Amino acid sequence: MKPAPALFAGGVVLALTLLAASSPLKAESIFDLWKHNIPAAGSPTPAEPLPQAPADPALANPGVADPALADTLPQAPAVPAPGYNSASGDFDFYVFSLSWSSGFCDNGGQQKAGAQCQIGAGLGFVVHGLWPQYTHGFPQNCGPDGRSPSRAALESVSGLYPDVGLARYEWRKHGTCSGKSPEGYFADVRRAAQSLTIPENFKHPTQAQQLDLRDITRAFIAQNQGLRADMMAIGCQRGALQEVRVCYSKDMRSFTSCPDVARGSCRTSSISVAPVR
Repeated sequence: MKPAPALFAGGVVLALTLLAASSPLKAESIFDLWKHNIPAAGSPTPAEPLPQAPADPALANPGVADPALADTLPQAPAVPAPGYNSASGDFDFYVFSLSWSSGFCDNGGQQKAGAQCQIGAGLGFVVHGLWPQYTHGFPQNCGPDGRSPSRAALESVSGLYPDVGLARYEWRKHGTCSGKSPEGYFADVRRAAQSLTIPENFKHPTQAQQLDLRDITRAFIAQNQGLRADMMAIGCQRGALQEVRVCYSKDMRSFTSCPDVARGSCRTSSISVAPVR
C-alpha cells in the first residue's frame, strides 16, 4: 500500500525539524538548512584575504589588519574547521607579504606595536610573512609541536620582521608548513626580501603620497623583471596602503601567477601612502 501524501509530507517535516534542532546553524527556518554549503572536515583554508578599503561609491566596488598579531584579515568569506592543518611541504607556491609599516601604525598598530610605530623608527616595508599557498586556500599550523626556531635562525632575519615575536608566530603558523627547518624557512624569507626590488619612492618617503593603485603595481613591475599584475596584490585599509603581496614559485626561483591572490587587491582608485615615521 502506498503511503498517504499527507503522512509522507508530515514525516519529511518532522525529520527536518529534528535536523534543525541538532544543527549548529541558525537557519531562519528548517528549509534554510538546504541553503547552507557546509565544508567537509579538513578543507583547506581560503586564501588569506587582502585588506580592502571601504567601497568607493563612484566605482560601485567594495581595501592590514594587524600584521604583528595574526593573519586574520578582513573580508574572509569562510573559515575552515578549527585546528585544520596539512602535511608539511604540501603546497603549490609561496606568497611573500610586505606590510607598509606607517600604514599599519596609522590604522590601529600604534597601540599594538609601540617600538615599530615610534617616531624615528624609520620603517617602510617590513616582512609580514612568507606563506605556503595552495591554488585555492593555504595550509597552516603543520607542526611538529615544540620545534621552535633557534636564536641563530631568528637572527638571520633580523631587520626584516618588525620584531622577533612576529617571526616566531609566522614560523608556527606558516613556516611549519614549508617542509623545511626553521633555518631553511627563514633563509627563504631572506631570499625573497633580497630578490624583490622596492621602487625608489617607497624606500624612505618623508612626505605623504597619493598614488593610483595601477601606478603602484606598475612601479613594482618596472623594478622586478618577470613580475606581472597577476602575480601580486596591493592591500589597503581606509584608503591607505597597508600591504604588498607577491607570489613566488615553490623553489623560490621565480615569480608565479596567483589569480586568487591578485583578485584580492584593493579596488579603490587612489591610495594614500603615509611617510615613514
